[in-house]
Amino acid sequence: MLYNKRYLHPSSSEWVVFIHGAGGSSVVWYKQLRDFKENYNVLLLDLRGHGKSANIPQAIWEDDYTFREITKDIIEVLDYWKIPPAHFAGVSLGTIIARNLAELEPDRVKTMVLAGAITRLNIRSRFLVFLGNAGKKVIPYMWLYSLFAFIIMPRKQHSESRNLFINEAKKLCQKEFIRWFKLTKDINPLLRYFKEKKTEIPTLYVMGDQDLMFLEPVKKIVKEHKNAVLEIVEACGHVVNVEQPERFNKHALAFIHSQN
Repeated sequence: MLYNKRYLHPSSSEWVVFIHGAGGSSVVWYKQLRDFKENYNVLLLDLRGHGKSANIPQAIWEDDYTFREITKDIIEVLDYWKIPPAHFAGVSLGTIIARNLAELEPDRVKTMVLAGAITRLNIRSRFLVFLGNAGKKVIPYMWLYSLFAFIIMPRKQHSESRNLFINEAKKLCQKEFIRWFKLTKDINPLLRYFKEKKTEIPTLYVMGDQDLMFLEPVKKIVKEHKNAVLEIVEACGHVVNVEQPERFNKHALAFIHSQN
């Protein structure tokens, strides 16, 4: 089972489950813990091969990685702790996993808060995927990952979130990076499906105005999905919850509270 950590609230029965992105770990949510623990039960977890899940016996899975299998890893944790329908927060690739969980088992998901959400790949992101596929077996994965991080989070003020993801990615190995990178072949079909099949689950998108790769597609999807709301955080890049934690926490908590 994935490494996970629970923070129990003395009186609330509501849960918030945090899902990090590729190359990260539950550490990326450290600026959310205090505010969310004051209001809700909290579940943090490290996806397969990431963070402390890299050290468990199941860390090297033999089967090909798919979004379905990775999502089922999370469902296994929810079942183990008997966690009731919860609010899910995701960042970057974690937003796709959260959305996929809502597709596979919608009764488990009360709301979604998606930061730095990936809803479509533009020309720049498709080029990154092509570059990664071309070099993933011969170029050291940290070179590729660092390049991706600088392209997605290029500005000086993005350095904290960029360095955080790079440092967490060092816990991966080349083989694990390749397994995760193979997921890119499934991203476009999955995102097209999500765009066409509107979810009834209330969804908050929190995006930085400097997230040039992913902001515009989110603006379009919010216009089409009646249960979706967009908050744009000024002077902020891709990893909103790290760069502007107070504003992210404010928007996320207000949204969850309004749905309760």
